[in-house]
Amino acid sequence: MRPLAEAQRDVLDAMRPLPSVRTPLDGARGLVLAEAVVAPHPVPPFDNSAVDGFAVRAGDTAGSPVALTVIEDVPAGSVPTRSVGAGQATRIMTGAVIPAGADAVVMVEDTDSTGDAVTVKASVDAGDHVRRAGGDLEEGALVFDAGERLSPRHIGVLASIGVARPLVSKRPVVAVLSTGDELAPPDAGELRPGGIRDSNRPMLLGLLEELGAEGLDLGIVPDDAGALRRAFDEASRSADAVVTSGGVSMGEHDLVKKVLADLGTVDFWRVAMQPAKPFAFGFLGDTPLFGLPGNPVSVVVAYEQFVRPALLARMGAARLFRPRSWAVAAEALHTDPEKTVFVRVVAEAGPDAPIVRPAGGQASNVLSALAAADAFAVVPVGVGEVGVGERVEVEWFGSIERRTRKEALDG
Repeated sequence: MRPLAEAQRDVLDAMRPLPSVRTPLDGARGLVLAEAVVAPHPVPPFDNSAVDGFAVRAGDTAGSPVALTVIEDVPAGSVPTRSVGAGQATRIMTGAVIPAGADAVVMVEDTDSTGDAVTVKASVDAGDHVRRAGGDLEEGALVFDAGERLSPRHIGVLASIGVARPLVSKRPVVAVLSTGDELAPPDAGELRPGGIRDSNRPMLLGLLEELGAEGLDLGIVPDDAGALRRAFDEASRSADAVVTSGGVSMGEHDLVKKVLADLGTVDFWRVAMQPAKPFAFGFLGDTPLFGLPGNPVSVVVAYEQFVRPALLARMGAARLFRPRSWAVAAEALHTDPEKTVFVRVVAEAGPDAPIVRPAGGQASNVLSALAAADAFAVVPVGVGEVGVGERVEVEWFGSIERRTRKEALDG
């Protein structure tokens, strides 16, 4: 069996970058910046008020309560026309420009005002409730480097500096198909004897959407060599990558292996991991293909360890792997010491670290335990058993990627 990290390196080494395109912000979520972004101006661009209140000279509020004369109203979006002098104040709204002469803002809750007079009931220091120009980003500052994947929060920052069409990786199109005569679509009514509903394809399409890829649904392909050839031909012409499930084991009816061997350069590996030991990887022409096992939990584990990092690498992302941290086992974990084992666990807060326990049955067909889980407890080769109260590393599969290739594979 191939060590997991060795197989992951081989897959990542084979990835080639996707082209870059200018994309409107409303279509950039999940994509990866292809160039660094530098702030063209400070954010905020001017000193402004953090609260509704009165712009004042801080020294005038000493010994409060004090009475000041209101000389102007400045709502957000307008510019003050008068400087604040001694004994004066400007009524100001949140986000409005701080007038010249003022060096602080008194919150409206700490005042009583009538007409052009205001009584300040609490003193302030210079700088109180003032958001300085450049306090978030200075002009010329590096905002995001190339390789940053854009979340809605990143998009908000880009909008704040006027980057309306960032240069990003192309959104990958990934063809997804399930194989097997036993499969029926999820909306099938009564199942025929020996039939099961296809859970892998809807699950993979959802995982790809979460990543920011575009899934191309090629449906269920029967165990027929001609049908498989036609499906693979369409996938290789229409997509940037192909993901299949089923047909990569050692069975006589696993036609995926035979058809792929004829059509492309594909290797079939037995990876030292559990679940998801059987795995196929190669190319249909220039299109990378990932052949995942048929059991649904194996599909998710193989996707997380191979497909997702590979697609992120093609997109130019700096970080490829989900975050990991240490946790404490609340129950003993018994695993195969010859494999890296991914145990589905639920987590709860502990005094020093999260506490984890198995989410349910650990067979590779028990998808309900995966749905209930928060993370994978990752038990490395050579360990075999984690005792109660012992540390175990967990991979948080609901979190955005945080580890680079070097951090994940070279430690």
